[in-house]
Amino acid sequence: MSMNSEGRPTGLENVEATTTKFESYSGHQGLRLAEPLIYEIGSTELTGVDFEDLEEFDAQLGGVERQSEIGCAGLAEPDVMRHYTRLSRRNYGIDMGVFPLGSCTMKHNPRLNEKIARLPGFSNVHPLQPMSTVQGAIELMEELSTWLTRMTNMPVVALSPKAGAHGELCGVMAMRKAHEAKGDARSVVLCPESAHGTNPATAAFCGYKVKAIPAKDNGRVDMQALIASLDETVAAVMLTNPNTCGLFENEVRQIADAIHDNGSYFYCDGANFNAIAGKVCPGDLGVDAMHFNLHKTFSTPHGGGGPGSGPVVFSDRLKDYVPVPYIVNDAEGKFALKEWLEIEGDTSFGRLTAFHGQMGMYTRALTYMLSHGIDGIKQASEDAVLNANYVQASLKEDMSLAFDSYCMHECLFDDGFLKDTGVTTLDFAKAMIDEGYHPMTMYFPLVVHGAMLVEPTESESKYNLDQFIRSMKGLAAEAKSGNKQRFLAAPYHAPYARLDETLAARKPILRYENNES
Repeated sequence: MSMNSEGRPTGLENVEATTTKFESYSGHQGLRLAEPLIYEIGSTELTGVDFEDLEEFDAQLGGVERQSEIGCAGLAEPDVMRHYTRLSRRNYGIDMGVFPLGSCTMKHNPRLNEKIARLPGFSNVHPLQPMSTVQGAIELMEELSTWLTRMTNMPVVALSPKAGAHGELCGVMAMRKAHEAKGDARSVVLCPESAHGTNPATAAFCGYKVKAIPAKDNGRVDMQALIASLDETVAAVMLTNPNTCGLFENEVRQIADAIHDNGSYFYCDGANFNAIAGKVCPGDLGVDAMHFNLHKTFSTPHGGGGPGSGPVVFSDRLKDYVPVPYIVNDAEGKFALKEWLEIEGDTSFGRLTAFHGQMGMYTRALTYMLSHGIDGIKQASEDAVLNANYVQASLKEDMSLAFDSYCMHECLFDDGFLKDTGVTTLDFAKAMIDEGYHPMTMYFPLVVHGAMLVEPTESESKYNLDQFIRSMKGLAAEAKSGNKQRFLAAPYHAPYARLDETLAARKPILRYENNES
């Protein structure tokens, strides 16, 4: 046992003995602070703000008034701040470490983007301001539109969709409007099995019947099956490229030609554009509509860090059917937004959102584009592909590859290497938490059994990737050696142990109840 100059024991070897010998009076463990629910802090008899007593009044809520106390304690500002700061220390995000969530791309968000987005002229802009006071903001939207159209070689963009799936909805609605304009009612949308799951959901939401197209053994679209499914009922094909197996669709040009020859439209899910940005123009591949996930390719915050944005680019075939609002530039060089359908014969499908989109996301995305330039964006795509292939090549002897070929921005493993170990994909993913990593995407895409989809992104260094690879190798070796105990109840070192996910799904507790009231 190591000792300091005063004869007191030091060193990590003493931690276990110390923590098991002494109980904590506070519930804290050193600086790992216990944190109750905010409802359980303080007293319900107190408030952090002084209010005067209310005078008697008649409720006008029609009998829907709350019937019981909320049971939420009043807290002073320092108590509220400490509560959320303690919770934030338990959170795991891309600023903490590698976040290999496949198909969602958790990549570094440069602080420069945040700094620019917080400039008052952008952060305080209001959608109802007079147009003369927001010329700079509209010009930014115009410049972002120019970048998106030139990178895709497609003439028109709709900025207003709020997320990738919302962008899909925008694209399919434009396609339906185009068919209606031709008096050509069609009822079917084809969705390959290797497409994102939102694709068939979007088509169904728009009222189409969805027909699945199988994948070939190499993980790509079965082109012959797709061509055999094309007939006069098919309105569109929704293809993800690169697809959810992390593979580029090699026959995409032939697929596009077959779609157009059938009078159908080609929707491309551009969520994985981060693998080909600066390298490939979707317009050259015959795409008619494609959404971007700005967070995936252009480093805007993802999910809870949103709000999101999913602009859609359109081909010449669909440019007359895009939604309002869109930017116009008058003869004097001033910008304006075409807000409503004002001209008889206007073929736009109408309005998709209340206003114009997310200025914060536009600002961050354009900052990323301008700071990188097209050469830098191209380099980012190449690095994303290089990193994914480095991970794949490093792990292919330890884990089982779903498809033994070079991948694009993400690599896909199946659960073959866990066969007969008693360890599942879920168990393996939970053990990754103990190693300090957010799990990869599990059980998706569905074409692969026990899928593990790993996307390292371009923003991870070789040092970080090597640490991640060592952990994955170690876990794979332990599973194969028969050490099930490490996996079955993992995570052991997370703030909370593994939840009963079945119980949580079937008997969710959605409302806090104060048992003391």
